[in-house]
Order: sequence, then structure tokens, then C-alpha cells
Amino acid sequence: MFDRRLVAASGAIAVATAFAQTPASPQTPAPDGDVPARGVIEDRYGNIGRMKVGEPAPAAKGYSPYAGRKYPTRPLFGDTHLHSTNSGDAFGAGNRFTPEQTYRISRGEEVVSTTGVPFKLARPLDFVVISDHSEGLGLLTQVYEGNPAFASDPTLQRWRTMMRAGGADTVRAMTEIIGAQASNALPDTLKNPKVVGPIMMSVWQQYTATADRYNEPGKFTTIIGYEWTPTPGGDNMHRNVLFRDGKAAADQVLPFSSWNSEDPEKLWEWMAAYEQKTGGRIMAIPHNANLSNGRMFEPKTVSGAPLTRDYAQRRTRWEPVHELVQAKGASESHPLMAPNDEFIGYGIAGWDLGNLTLTGSPLTKEMMPTTYVREGLKRGLEHQVTLGANPFKFGLIGSLDAHNSIASIGADNFFGKMPSQEPSPDRWEQASAVAGGAAGNRRYTWQYLSAGYAAVWATENTREAIFEAMMRREVYATSGSRMTLRFFGGWDYAPADARSRHLAEAGYTKGVPMGGELAKAPAGKAPTFLVAALKDPQGANLDRIQIIKGWVDASGKAQEKIYDVAWAGHRKPGKDGKLPPVGDTVDLATATWTNTIGAPELATVWKDPDFKPSQNAFYYARVIEIPTPRWTLYDQVRFGVKMSKDVPLKQQERAWSSPIWYTPG
Repeated sequence: MFDRRLVAASGAIAVATAFAQTPASPQTPAPDGDVPARGVIEDRYGNIGRMKVGEPAPAAKGYSPYAGRKYPTRPLFGDTHLHSTNSGDAFGAGNRFTPEQTYRISRGEEVVSTTGVPFKLARPLDFVVISDHSEGLGLLTQVYEGNPAFASDPTLQRWRTMMRAGGADTVRAMTEIIGAQASNALPDTLKNPKVVGPIMMSVWQQYTATADRYNEPGKFTTIIGYEWTPTPGGDNMHRNVLFRDGKAAADQVLPFSSWNSEDPEKLWEWMAAYEQKTGGRIMAIPHNANLSNGRMFEPKTVSGAPLTRDYAQRRTRWEPVHELVQAKGASESHPLMAPNDEFIGYGIAGWDLGNLTLTGSPLTKEMMPTTYVREGLKRGLEHQVTLGANPFKFGLIGSLDAHNSIASIGADNFFGKMPSQEPSPDRWEQASAVAGGAAGNRRYTWQYLSAGYAAVWATENTREAIFEAMMRREVYATSGSRMTLRFFGGWDYAPADARSRHLAEAGYTKGVPMGGELAKAPAGKAPTFLVAALKDPQGANLDRIQIIKGWVDASGKAQEKIYDVAWAGHRKPGKDGKLPPVGDTVDLATATWTNTIGAPELATVWKDPDFKPSQNAFYYARVIEIPTPRWTLYDQVRFGVKMSKDVPLKQQERAWSSPIWYTPG
């Protein structure tokens, strides 16, 4: 299976293994004209060692502007939400790619997909988390292969027959399995810890060993993790759990699952116990608030108790980052919550019909204030006032949530979420979910997004540095673009800072980066923000930069406002305050576009004109690209099909920074 599926040379793994096992050799003198840099020893195997180089001369200490620089200088782009064959729903849908194969795909090797379509990433990922579901980790592979431990259960045997039949039967099996998980109706045998515990621990330890083997600090980072998947009544309350540590620490525990508890507080208790036992570090990342039917940002706990200061502090401690966008839509906000936001329609269609499984009640306007991320940030400000702590203070990232082992982020190379959604002439019109309680509602493949990336301002490409960047919330989300986004907040930024070659130096020196906090305002001052964006080298020009502000008014209610702060061209806001559209170069006949409009980079310093020092507030930047083809347009052109009028064929890719918060003294 391995050699048939991976197109890259079969010797690649053997070579990598040989290098990993080769002991460091003595230093070989460099030939004339090829002298190693002073202070670094490099041997022929690429190993690097440091040596003392002495103290610099006093007169030379301040010469290099880069010597001693501590802050991150480039964003890393990765996916914290990718599934292999070890996830039950992925296996049931036909995915047979192991974690090892999934890593090889993620670092850029070519593959033949589950449905027989060749695939290769346009650019390798910098880092990845294979986040297989902890519920039944690897168990469906055992059911499929006929493990005697499951032979006596008729439901498991029926699923085995359906999965082995392939095609539509496999899809039906997957639908049943997801439904059984959501309704807590999985067969008892599959949840018996005496039966499945040793099997899942073996799968976990094999996975962690593979993660360590493929981890290449400085080049390609494999972060150990998994997905905790509570879906009470079909409401999405999922979290991805990420470890800072390697196999030695991670192997000391069996991943906590929703079979243990569907209460996030129980997950946090397990995480605290892990850190105490191992001395390691761990975090959780919620996702798909848009499918929670109002449960993600409720003013009460899962047990029904009102939120407390202690709860708020623990949630912020264990959940520093939130996944804003992925294949299953964008969770930023909704047109009913933000009617003045002209860009908020992105990633809404189909995903606002109801919860993950389209069971129970449809999503209502009353649920939305505790469903969407921007609303959650606003509720957090309100809790800050009443509790003295903010439970919803988190950074923002994107990821894909692909269940076919292919992190196909990007419109021109999208291979769907599930194997059944891989490229084909009719995939766009396939129904992925059909409502029960909300009669007639359906979700279709065309409503999925080719999104997104987790962009991380880490000081180096290592597990430790990426984890620490997430903990300090110096991260941002993109819908699939690899644009560069800087966002700083302080009290003394000047227009010249936005024009400087050393913009980041000014940003870190005078204020805090995205994810940071501003305290009591100096007398007579309003916060200033230094924001800059650079287009993806392979992508589209930029339309504009916006800053979204949320604050709590005198009555204790949260408000919001959107400011256009930098834009391409010579446009001017109209009488309604709105900036005219940037234009559109998309050719629907060829699925092409040009960078003849927009700007390759935008930067500015903006001061809040409506600041009141007594009001709690947050600010985040949103960068909008010029219009480009959506993945549906690429399909329409490549397959020669005509999609219905309700299918969007264009989009404006975007990025969202983590917020910066202001809290009065």
C-alpha cells in the first residue's frame, strides 16, 4: 500500500533513516575557498555545533542591526488539524494513509490519492499536527481487518461489511459512525476499556514514534497531538490537543477522549495532571464554533453552573488559541450579527443551517451571540467587567481538518475534506449532510472552503518555539493565502514606523504584538496600532486592511465597529463611510486573474478615534485580497461542468490577526 500510493522515490525513507542513524563524524577541514562561518562547525552530514567565539570589540558591539535580535522574523505556515487512517471517520470514509504517509505528503512528496488522483502540495508545510480522534483511536482499522475482539458485535460486523464493500456503502458506514458517536450510541464493545485500551495505547505509541522520527527541527516540525471530539446532541464542542513534548512524555498517557467526559473542564483537569506527571506542556484549541448551536461561548458551564473567575482563568490558561476558519466554514461572525460588515458572508452558506450533524434545532439568531468568534470575544469583554477575568481571550488560527491525509489548502489544489470529496465532475453537488429536525436542509460539497492556515510568529521552526508562540497568541489565521501579517499595539507609534525597513523592530520596541495586552492608558493618549501586510509570493495583491474593534459601553453591553485603515489605489470612502470595491479581474471562462489591481503590500499606523480609557476593548486586523477564483471555478473549468447559480465561483482570500486587548487599570 505504501509504495503504490507514494510516487516519490522509494529510497527517500531509507536515505532519511540512514542519515538519522549516522553518528556525528569528526570535523573535516574545509577546502580552500569554502571556510565555515566563524563560531559554527559543520560536518559533511549537516550536523551543526556551536563553539565559543570570544567577546566582540567594544567599538563593534552596535554595528550589526541584526545581532542579538530576539523576535521572530518570518511566519511559519502549518496545519494543526489533519487526520490519517487512525481516525475512525477517516478510515470509514476510505482513507488508508498512515501517519507516516501523511507526514510525507505534508512535507511535499507526491501521492496518488484515495480516489486515484495524483496530488502534490504547491509548497510543503512548515509544521503539521496529525490530530486523529482520540475516541476509538485506530479501532476501526481493527474492525475492518477482523480483529477477533470485535467479531461478536453485530453492528461492528455490519460496519465492517459496508466498509469493505467500498463506494456508497463506505459513505453510509461513515455517516452511521459519526451519528453514533454524536448520540453516544456506539457499540459497548468499542468503548470497553479492557478490550480497546491496550489497542489504542499501542496505536498511540506507534504514532508518537513516527512523529519523533519525522520531526526535523528548523525544516519540518511534527507536533504531537490528537482531537478530543465531544458532540453532544450534534453540537460541535471539539478541541485539538497539542503537546510541546516528544514521545517520551506523551507516551506516559493515553489521550483523554469524550468517552471519558464531554466536559471541557474534565479535559483541563486531565491536561493539568499530564503536566504535573511529566513536567511537559500541553494546550487545547477549540474549533468550529459555527457548528456549536450557541454552546461554544455560553455564559454557563457544561454542568449548567454560571461562569466564575476561576473558570475564566482556567479556560484562558488551557485554550490560548481558537481555530477561526477551516473546511467547514468560517466562524468569525454572521450577517445577522454584523449587518454593516460587507465581508462577513465568507464561509457562511450551508454552515449556518444548524449544528455539525444537522440534528436538533436549526441555528437561530438567538443562538448566534454565543456561536461566533467575534461575538465570543465581545462576550469575553462583558465577563471581564463582571468576573474580573476574560474566559474568551484567545488568538486566532486556521487549519483544514482534512480526513484524507491531504492538507490541500488553497483554491487551485483543493482535494476536499473527505475522500468522497476529492476532485470529480460532480463533487460540488454531493450532499454531505441532510437534516433531520430541520427538514429539507442539506449541506453540499460546494459549501466547503479550501481553508486554512495556522500562521505562527515563532523564533524558529521547532516544537518548542511554535508552542510558545501559540501560548503567547502571536499567531494569525488565513483562508489559504500565505500572506505576511504584522499587527502591533502601543501608545507611541508614528507614521514613520510604517515606512521603516525595520518595521518589526519598532513594533516590538514600542508596544506589543498580536495576542498581547495593553493596560491603563497614559493620560491624554489613545492606542496606536502598527499594521502591515505583504502579499503571498504566489498569490493575489491586497485590497485593504481593516481593524475590527469591540468594546463594552457604559451600559455593560459589547459593541463593534469596523475601520478601513489602509487600502490599494486612490479610492476614497463614500458618504456612507464605505470604501468602493477594489475591482475584479477574474476570468470565469479560464479561472484566471491578474495582479493589475490591488497592492503587493500595505502598511499604516492607525490611532483609535473613538477611544475611551474606561472601556474594555479588543482590536484585530483583517486583511482582504483582491478577488480570485474559488475552488469551484477551477472545477467548473477543468471538468467542463456548469454549476448552479447559487454556487459562488469567486472569493476574496483573507487573514485575521489575533486580537490585542485593552484593559483599564
